[in-house]
Amino acid sequence: MSEPHPQSASQTDSTTVKPIVITGGGSAGHVIPALPVADTLLAQGHTVHFIGTRSGLEQGYLGDRQVIFHGISAGKLRRYFSVQNFSDVFRIAWAVVESLVLLLRIKPGVLFSKGGFVSLPPVFAAWLLRIPVVAHESDLTPGLANRLSLPFIKTLCTSFSDTRFSGFFSEFKGRQVVTGTPVRESLLTGTADLARERYGIDADQRVLLVTGGSLGAEGLNRIIRDNLDALTERFFVLHVCGAGKTSDVSQPGYVQLEFVDTGWGDLLACADVVISRAGANALFEWVALGKPNLLVPLPVGGSRGDQLANAEYALGQGWSEVVQESELTRERLLAALANLTQHGETYAAAMAEHGVANATAQLVAEIHSLS
Repeated sequence: MSEPHPQSASQTDSTTVKPIVITGGGSAGHVIPALPVADTLLAQGHTVHFIGTRSGLEQGYLGDRQVIFHGISAGKLRRYFSVQNFSDVFRIAWAVVESLVLLLRIKPGVLFSKGGFVSLPPVFAAWLLRIPVVAHESDLTPGLANRLSLPFIKTLCTSFSDTRFSGFFSEFKGRQVVTGTPVRESLLTGTADLARERYGIDADQRVLLVTGGSLGAEGLNRIIRDNLDALTERFFVLHVCGAGKTSDVSQPGYVQLEFVDTGWGDLLACADVVISRAGANALFEWVALGKPNLLVPLPVGGSRGDQLANAEYALGQGWSEVVQESELTRERLLAALANLTQHGETYAAAMAEHGVANATAQLVAEIHSLS
């Protein structure tokens, strides 16, 4: 079931609440931040619908929440030439028709878009039907779907105050609000002792958490395993490797995990230092928790460059150490971890200074203001 939120259902008159539609997907990063928003809306008595890809990828992330899922055709938005671009134009057009039918039937008060290539047809359909759209952009550099959606958005929420939209849609005429990225409540209330007991970690051992995400784990996994002897001399290493990416390496002070769902908040609570990619969702989790972190952004070949921009911003704010994957030698890795360990309080203070607002509450307030 959905997690409780400080805003109770009593704050919204159950006789007047309208359905809310959420859309987004193509990857976990376009779904996970929407979950706290869905949880709050459900707790307030809204009927919540989610429009995702027909593959059902997004439905899997919804878990047992009482969210009504609808799969539509989804043509991918590519920045490079591909024969598939031609056929995908027709898939996108059909997705607009499907979205129009769904929205006419649901009659939502607002559509909330989290981006990703599946979101553009529902956003355009909502605009045609005069249904207000609230959109959220997680990264410092906006994704293509959100850039194309700008003319149809009423309120644009961003994680970073410095997010700018370049190109043809640079002049956004609607309301723009800096909210940060929603973080699930369960991640903020973990118990470190439970994780230490679960993984056999002594009370006096420092814990290094390594997580590479679903797409960026391979290179990071290799770096960690190549330097495991030195790392386990300094830390108990909890390594979230990704599905199917564990190895036969067995060493005291080293635990491999494919994926963590239940107990993730406990694991985060016990971590002293984190190594991760530089996706905005992960970054804002470290900031919200005040975790000293080393960011190893995905190189341009593995992403559109958004992680490089996120990492550069975090470095400038004093939140993180940053080392490019191509430069992450044994010496650079150990030096960065030593600096984070010695000056952890400084990094934590910089993150606290950012004053991560309750992004979920702000996003829900923006949705309510238009419904």
